[in-house]
Amino acid sequence: MRATWLVFRRELGQYFTSPLAYLIAAGFLLLTGVTFNNDLAFSIGYRPVEPALIPNQLATVMILFAPLLTMRLLAEEQREGTLELLLTSPITDTAIVLGKFLSAWTYYSILLALTLIYQIILVQIAFPDLGHTAGAYIGIWLYGGAALAVGILFSALTENQILSAFLATTTLLLLYFGDGLGQIVASAELAQIIFNLTLRGHFIPSFAIGLVRGEDIVYFAGIITLCLFIAIQIVNSRRWR
Repeated sequence: MRATWLVFRRELGQYFTSPLAYLIAAGFLLLTGVTFNNDLAFSIGYRPVEPALIPNQLATVMILFAPLLTMRLLAEEQREGTLELLLTSPITDTAIVLGKFLSAWTYYSILLALTLIYQIILVQIAFPDLGHTAGAYIGIWLYGGAALAVGILFSALTENQILSAFLATTTLLLLYFGDGLGQIVASAELAQIIFNLTLRGHFIPSFAIGLVRGEDIVYFAGIITLCLFIAIQIVNSRRWR
C-alpha cells in the first residue's frame, strides 16, 4: 500500500505541474460551462432545467478526455526508459499501475467536483431534482473511472503516447456507440445483449435519469478491474524482457 501511495503522490503531483493537464482542465471546464450557460438561458420560461445535463455531456466528452489524461502514464515511462528503473525498485507491478490509475481518477474527480458549482447555482434559482443529480454524478464518476482504466491499458501497451490515445479513443467509441450494431441485427435478444455490453447501456437508462442500479456499478467496476489486470500483466511481461 505504501508503494501505491508513493506512485500515486508522484503522478498526481505531475498533473498539477503539467501544462497539458491544465489545458485539459481548461477545455473540460470551458465545455461544461458553455453547455450549462446555454441550457440555463434556453430553459428559463420554456422548460425545467436538466438535472443531469453535465454528467450526460461528460459521457461523450470522456471518450476524448480520458485518453488525453492517461496516454503518458506508462507510455512515457517506457519511451524514456524510466519504467525499467521502476521495475528494478522494490515496487510491485500492481502498485505501479494502481498508483497511476488512482492519480488519474483523482484528478478527474477534482475536475468533476468543480462542476458542482453549476448545481449550486441551480439550487438557488431553479430547484432541480437533487436525487436525479446525485445519481447522475455517481454514474459519471464510475463511467470516468472505466474510461480512464481503458486509457491506462493502452498506455501500458505502447510507448507511443499518440498511438496510446488513438487506440483508447477508438475502443471507447466502440464501447459507447457499439449499440448501433444492435439496430441492424434481426434478433431483439441479441440487440439487447449488445446494448448491455456498451457504456451507454449502463449509463443512459439508469444513472442519467437518477437511478443507481447494482448491475451498472458492477459493469463499470468490472471494466476497471479487467483493464487494470491486463495492464499489470503487460507491465509484468516487460520486467522479464
